[in-house]
Amino acid sequence: MDEEYDVIVLGTGLTECILSGIMSVNGKKVLHMDRNPYYGGESSSITPLEELYKRFQMLEGPPESMGRGRDWNVDLIPKFLMANGQLVKMLLYTEVTRYLDFKVVEGSFVYKGGKIYKVPSTETEALASNLMGMFEKRRFRKFLVFVANFDENDPKTFEGVDPQNTSMRDVYRKFDLGQDVIDFTGHALALYRTDDYLDQPCLETINRIKLYSESLARYGKSPYLYPLYGLGELPQGFARLSAIYGGTYMLNKPVDDIIMENGKVVGVKSEGEVARCKQLICDPSYIPDRVQKAGQVIRIICILSHPIKNTNDANSCQIIIPQNQVNRKSDIYVCMISYAHNVAAQGKYIAIASTTVETAEPEKEVEPALELLEPIDQKFVAISDLYEPIDDGSESQVFCSCSYDATTHFETTCNDIKDIYKRMAGSAFDFENMKRKQNDVFGEADQ
Repeated sequence: MDEEYDVIVLGTGLTECILSGIMSVNGKKVLHMDRNPYYGGESSSITPLEELYKRFQMLEGPPESMGRGRDWNVDLIPKFLMANGQLVKMLLYTEVTRYLDFKVVEGSFVYKGGKIYKVPSTETEALASNLMGMFEKRRFRKFLVFVANFDENDPKTFEGVDPQNTSMRDVYRKFDLGQDVIDFTGHALALYRTDDYLDQPCLETINRIKLYSESLARYGKSPYLYPLYGLGELPQGFARLSAIYGGTYMLNKPVDDIIMENGKVVGVKSEGEVARCKQLICDPSYIPDRVQKAGQVIRIICILSHPIKNTNDANSCQIIIPQNQVNRKSDIYVCMISYAHNVAAQGKYIAIASTTVETAEPEKEVEPALELLEPIDQKFVAISDLYEPIDDGSESQVFCSCSYDATTHFETTCNDIKDIYKRMAGSAFDFENMKRKQNDVFGEADQ
């Protein structure tokens, strides 16, 4: 361990593993350490089920009705992958896809007036949906056609909208869309958590809706993918990539001290030895004095013996409860997966409800979601602080990732990865940087 590295990475969360993979592919000498004996940090999948009960201080352990403990892989942080999104692109460019198998999530639903409806995202679905009346449908269809044809490099497609200046509120007004339609467009298609976007330039929202419909177009049932055996497979896939390119991994390795000289990181001390480095990447738990709290997220993991009502018995789905529907500032999300993804025992389902905490009684805040899941066999409640770094790392060369937020997909995580890359490398992130070199050092070329 007493060696000089270009980059030391602390923690094996997804953000850290992707960055260590990219750095290794780019020829950097990387040492990757984690104080835990398992991969994934905050974003790991817990197995066997007994381990999850222990983690939540439920000493009685799982009842026999839960089946075999080792059939379970329970994600601590629920997220799906957008089929056409940035994480899938990262997986494809690095060929980490060869270590993973994915399934399409069977449906995306939105909550309105106490009921759930399938999210309409194609013209045909929009015309058949019960979410809107007849005239509303025609207006919404016009809006979807506008978004599909919109090209920020071709002013002919703007129809009088200025992508940099017209607010999204004005675009909705232009198509005369009612409040319910605005709710599900902003929250279930563009996937915003709050309504702040309404008064911002519309380009970002239009691109988000395009991402949704292009992701949906790839596989048809929903725009989301989910890996078999749980999200814990993702960091491990990128860790393998890093190892193929010479990265060194050490799990179960306590980090005693981060050594700074003149305000700049020079190494990491562990068990009496020092590994030297030029740059350091880590998650907030390794540098509590360099991060600030930016809020809290509540996540409730629910084990069910039945699919969620009114979802056509889907074995996986997402439900979005727009904040307006339940008088909140932020949306509530439900991610549901099941035995079909090798994450639960036969006939069992895992639904995770999450939202950004707004009050002193976070459990009450997610009640509308829990009502949709009844009856619930077992609940595990986690309230996590969200942290973000207090500086950009340019002075100290310590680059800290942000905590995983309440969104149900990995787009914000990928933005964080691209941002850290840019600060470290001094140049904008380019997916081409992630491509494996023609012949892998370890003979892993085209197998």
